[in-house]
Amino acid sequence: MIRISRTAVRGPAAKPAPTPERHTTARAASAKPAPTPARRAALHHALLAWYRRNARDLPWRRTRDAWAIWVSEVMLQQTRVETARPFYLRFIERYPTPASFSRAHEDDVLAAWAGLGYYRRARQLHEAARDVVREHGGRVPRDPESFGNLPGVGRYTQAAVLSIGFGTPLAVLDGNVARVLSRLFALKASVREARGARALWALAESLIPARAPGDWNQALMELGAMVCTPRTPRCAACPLQKQCRAFALGRVAAYPPRAPRREMERVRRAVALIERHGRVLMTRRRGPLLDGLWEPPGVELKNGESARAKLAAALRRLGVRAAFEPTGRVVRHVITHRKIEVEVWRGSRAPEPPRGSRYVSATDSGVALTAFARRLMRDLE
Repeated sequence: MIRISRTAVRGPAAKPAPTPERHTTARAASAKPAPTPARRAALHHALLAWYRRNARDLPWRRTRDAWAIWVSEVMLQQTRVETARPFYLRFIERYPTPASFSRAHEDDVLAAWAGLGYYRRARQLHEAARDVVREHGGRVPRDPESFGNLPGVGRYTQAAVLSIGFGTPLAVLDGNVARVLSRLFALKASVREARGARALWALAESLIPARAPGDWNQALMELGAMVCTPRTPRCAACPLQKQCRAFALGRVAAYPPRAPRREMERVRRAVALIERHGRVLMTRRRGPLLDGLWEPPGVELKNGESARAKLAAALRRLGVRAAFEPTGRVVRHVITHRKIEVEVWRGSRAPEPPRGSRYVSATDSGVALTAFARRLMRDLE
């Protein structure tokens, strides 16, 4: 267990040395004491009563099946609830058990995930499902160490699935929970920084109740999502307002401290739209981003590079000899920290698809297209 360190008690003659401003946040984060039993009890009572009255009716909250909860937690990483809900319902209907998912082909896995993004999550869940079948008889392991050793299962996922599915008293910490705890205890700690994250994890662990830990974890996440929001929090509607240190100080907006944002990388690309009988030629992406998904053949362009020459060379390597012209259209989209501008070119011939490529129509639901490719297909319709 990680514990929050306490400040040492000094004698009356001792004076604290001046602390540089850049260290203030880290020291403050590590010096916060754990809540008293009375405060813990008050927080549990107020928040759980609020949650019972106000919890959203979400499909993954209607079950205690650990596999279904696991799927929802993986889908909800970096994805909004409204976006994840229809994907979750289709996925669980198609793959109701780890065994059923373990038998899926990789193309089907990616197709089932198409539109959710962050496809590494789907691959890791697929690999983990196979491990569950091989090593645990097809049942999600209840043991924290066994479950935590599965591919893609980090500390948060481990705690969320086991606390909600099995009642294991493990604390969760995500962005919503971190924000709630930072404000409740006026803790100058950011979950994006290692020392701040350690302090917040320790605080979350000190609050986890022995009974209904899953409800407590979900209540904290729900409060952060619906009331204690990053901007314009609804403090008047908060069940923990009386216990909130940041509210008492009149400094809710100061917590948690803002972490520096990663700089956006600008990327320039060009793609070739080659149509045949209403279908568009697609090739598989390869590399760390979007590996295995389908998209029109394209290239990344450096400053000053000719899109025509580089596209022609890439198509020749692919085995496609097609004349193509610029459409004058530039499509802009964002993937994580990359801001991408894509020049769209149109091919004037319709060759046979080379090996490793295929023609795809807008109705081919079994093909895992990138979000960019789906957008182009909608426009063509």
